[in-house]
Amino acid sequence: MNCLFLFKSKKPKPKNQHKDRSKGKELLQNSAPELSTNRSETSSFNLQTPRSLPSPRSIKDLYTEREQNLRVFTYKEVSEATFGFSRKLKIGEGGFGGVYKAKIQTTGDSDSPPLVVAIKKLNRQGLQGHKQWLAEVQFLGVVNHVNVVKLLGYCSEDGETGIERLLVYEYMSNRSLEDHLFTRGARTLPWKLRLEIMLGAAQGLAYLHEVKVIYRDFKSSNVLLDDEFCPKLSDFGLAREGPQGDNTHVTTARVGTHGYAAPEYVQTGHLRLKSDVYSFGVVLYEIITGRRTIERNKPPAEQRLLNWVKEYPADSQRFNMIVDPRLRGNYPAAGARSLAKLADLCLNKNDKERPAMEVVVERLKKIIEESDNGDSSMAASATKESSQVMRRSQVGEPVKGRSRGVSVRG
Repeated sequence: MNCLFLFKSKKPKPKNQHKDRSKGKELLQNSAPELSTNRSETSSFNLQTPRSLPSPRSIKDLYTEREQNLRVFTYKEVSEATFGFSRKLKIGEGGFGGVYKAKIQTTGDSDSPPLVVAIKKLNRQGLQGHKQWLAEVQFLGVVNHVNVVKLLGYCSEDGETGIERLLVYEYMSNRSLEDHLFTRGARTLPWKLRLEIMLGAAQGLAYLHEVKVIYRDFKSSNVLLDDEFCPKLSDFGLAREGPQGDNTHVTTARVGTHGYAAPEYVQTGHLRLKSDVYSFGVVLYEIITGRRTIERNKPPAEQRLLNWVKEYPADSQRFNMIVDPRLRGNYPAAGARSLAKLADLCLNKNDKERPAMEVVVERLKKIIEESDNGDSSMAASATKESSQVMRRSQVGEPVKGRSRGVSVRG
């Protein structure tokens, strides 16, 4: 499975690019300030991690060098590309604003085929949204990895109609991991594809950590999928530079999505690279169970994913009861247990005991390799056994060898 950037051709500069570039540069002189409001809930890759960003240079310094890699669009260009931001072209809505599918010319040749892109338009709601826009331009203008979404350019204009802030990305045709896991009627993601998606996402996070960037908003809705289901991390509005020098953490406003944030960050506002590892562990359990981190329509004991899975530890006979029933037993039982154990490590309450993302990447590769060599019929047998255990427990019969619940770390 190849994961290639879609946007490689050299772009012509708009006529008023010099003016817009100066305005954009002025807006980007300071690193993104802290945010203070909550966000809404909502085959193996084996890729080599690019080492293109020398540490410990700041994101602001690197952006100053690389801003020419981004194309500056005029508001007229993006408005025409979306037919005046037509509702028919709207493909999503987030805390930042609406997202539209559009086509843009990549060269001056009108006969060349246009490129399909996604355009995110900032809601005119004041400073909060502008800070997110600024952070995305700065971070995505610098980072470069096959598992991080490609920012093609931006628009920054202050005109008679008001402040306009837009971002232009490569288009991800298969939407998000969240869409495939939780949308009713969606085709079930096979077990191996789930692992491959998480491996790619892990490689993207490992790259960010290598260059001292804390993503801060890892969740299934921010893992986008291209036409070959190659995963790419998106939405960098909450990203922060990691601690520098002898510092162990960055102190920030406590923001993010409820259910994914690491407990030490929620309690103290101390943000570390390992905060992302905790969020990754949450999503691992989402792909194992096919459930959201919070589901209000479930019985009280099952509404919070991490509390629910504590009662079905990976080494118990009952573990297979929590594996996504839509898989119909088509998964290696040993591999699913190994993945749950990896998730438990990521969810350790002590952030120092969580594995680094580069270790998570190697573990995932090993689980995929073992799954390829395993026998999925083992899972069907284990699922049948678990069903028998469940029936016995429901009618009050004694269950032989039933394991007591072991607390998931975190």
